[in-house]
Amino acid sequence: MADEAQNKESMKEAIETLNQIAANNSTPKTIKKSITDLIADLNNDEYSLSVRAANTISLLDDVTQDPNMPSYVRTQLWQAVSKLESIRE
Repeated sequence: MADEAQNKESMKEAIETLNQIAANNSTPKTIKKSITDLIADLNNDEYSLSVRAANTISLLDDVTQDPNMPSYVRTQLWQAVSKLESIRE
């Protein structure tokens, strides 16, 4: 059960990081839209935490390839990915 609590905490921290990126005025609109969609997917209880995390990691990898992304936003996205990668079954 400690793992489940730890997974939920990691998910919460990742969502907080993504929310900070989406709320930042200097984040490009296209990236904000992608991040907002990912947050909605993460909050969807239809799938397990680990499935939602894995899907989001895959999609964030695509988002980080955007040439218009400021480097500090990319770094924050990698922090969110790191949190999501710690989520296990």
